[in-house]
Amino acid sequence: MAAKNFKYVILGGGVSAGYAAREFAKQGLKPGELAVISKEAVAPYERPALSKAYLFPESPARLPGFHVCVGSGGERLLPEWYKEKGIELILSTEIVKVDLAEKTLVSGTGESFKYQTLVIATGSTVIRLTDFGVKGAEAKNIFYLREIDDADKLNEAIKSKKNGKAVIVGGGYIGLELGAALRINNLDVKMVYPEPWCMPRLFTSGIAAFYEGHYANKGIKIIKGTVAVGFTANSDGEVKEVHLKDGTVLEADIVVVGVGGRPLTTLFKGQVEEEKGGIKTDAFFKTSVPDVYAVGDVATFPLKLYNEIRRVEHVDHARKSAEQAVKAIKASEEGKTIEEYDYLPFFYSRSFDLSWQFYGDNVGETVLFGDNNPTSPKPKFGTYWIKDGKVVGAFLEGGSPEENQAIAKVAKVQPPVASLDQLAKEGLSFASKI
Repeated sequence: MAAKNFKYVILGGGVSAGYAAREFAKQGLKPGELAVISKEAVAPYERPALSKAYLFPESPARLPGFHVCVGSGGERLLPEWYKEKGIELILSTEIVKVDLAEKTLVSGTGESFKYQTLVIATGSTVIRLTDFGVKGAEAKNIFYLREIDDADKLNEAIKSKKNGKAVIVGGGYIGLELGAALRINNLDVKMVYPEPWCMPRLFTSGIAAFYEGHYANKGIKIIKGTVAVGFTANSDGEVKEVHLKDGTVLEADIVVVGVGGRPLTTLFKGQVEEEKGGIKTDAFFKTSVPDVYAVGDVATFPLKLYNEIRRVEHVDHARKSAEQAVKAIKASEEGKTIEEYDYLPFFYSRSFDLSWQFYGDNVGETVLFGDNNPTSPKPKFGTYWIKDGKVVGAFLEGGSPEENQAIAKVAKVQPPVASLDQLAKEGLSFASKI
């Protein structure tokens, strides 16, 4: 079988892939120059919709509604858009072998693809309990969420187990967002995680106490400080019980596991320099191999603001790194230069009627301000992180667009702070003055 030849190939079909394709089209492409190769059966879409609006019982999000690039207020790239731009969208195609020296990709069915420039946008895969040999973890109705197929299967289970019992394993993003979504679907929800509070990688105990209180008020039971060590199934092979390390046994019709992800770098092992679990890049997302770029979850890149190398798993970085890489590719072809990537870390989430945003770095001392009472009708509170006498991070729940912009500015500018007590008193008004 003759290899298909392209000037550019984007490997992956997630958020980064869609934003990279749009940037290539913006920068100017000839028909047939670019291919997007994805193992998924649909054109790139905004992944965050899956853990939020996709599972809503009323007016759920459905494709084509959340194809990229609607997540950042841009044009929605339907499959027809790729055709119009002369971009070959190669779907349901899993690449199983990559030879960076030969600039060749090989699919599971033996098809070969040659490229001149490769953009690696393979993203992450979920960590599964079966990876750790957890007993009974292969039972039916134990779900993970990464792709639209996963969301469809979970949605079917929610409908077939009306008013049933759900157990969420994990207290991070996926756990909190799906816990809320399942509760909105009127399931009895219990959340289990080993840490002393939810979202420990970002939240302080003070922030977490609010969300745990709010979830409890919504009828979600939270079990902390233990883990799922086994599952039992009924005669149909469907999960019926979750066994916890502390000896507790929970009934379950549905289990959702959200215990983290792993960057998909296996195909490139030994061919490209890696660092901190990802593919090492420069400020233009160039890897150690000529004409190979890596973006999104798989890239370990220089975070200029903190003068260190980091890997960031978030949709905002997935979008922006993809655009930066394509601009860099086009600039190098034209002998031009572009600005280095200067990223301000940004994370956000929405669940129930809550919405938070965080900017910057969560290191140093913290100051909690505002109304973080879980029973408040309209809670609004935040936290600043202070390191070396400067504000380096800011979190806000219930902020307006202007207030969220103000905390973003604080995290970027890093203003000095004379007194933590004074900062606590000023609260949000401190950010508004910067």
